[in-house]
Amino acid sequence: MNNKMSFKKGDYVLVISGDDKGKKGKIVSIFPKKMQVIVESVNFLKKHTKPTQNVPQGGVIKQEGALHISNIKLICNKCNKPTTVKREKIKEGKRVRVCKKCKEIIDKV
Repeated sequence: MNNKMSFKKGDYVLVISGDDKGKKGKIVSIFPKKMQVIVESVNFLKKHTKPTQNVPQGGVIKQEGALHISNIKLICNKCNKPTTVKREKIKEGKRVRVCKKCKEIIDKV
């Protein structure tokens, strides 16, 4: 199984399926082995916690849940549209991400 991901921490993405379809956000963390990402202010889950010494009240906490990478698309910086990513080799042997719609380089070389 190939765990190469075309997403990086800090990328802006659009959710294309699920309950949060159409929402945009920034990637907070990435889990390459599970092929999942956590997007800022998208896919909130409620977690029930028992009272502890740190949190004597306990209760329900809202936290962001993970999304599978097949449910998100990268938003290009130049054309501001959701796009798939193409990997190309540029000079000096570095491989960069390129927007398939406007052919603009997404990574800074």
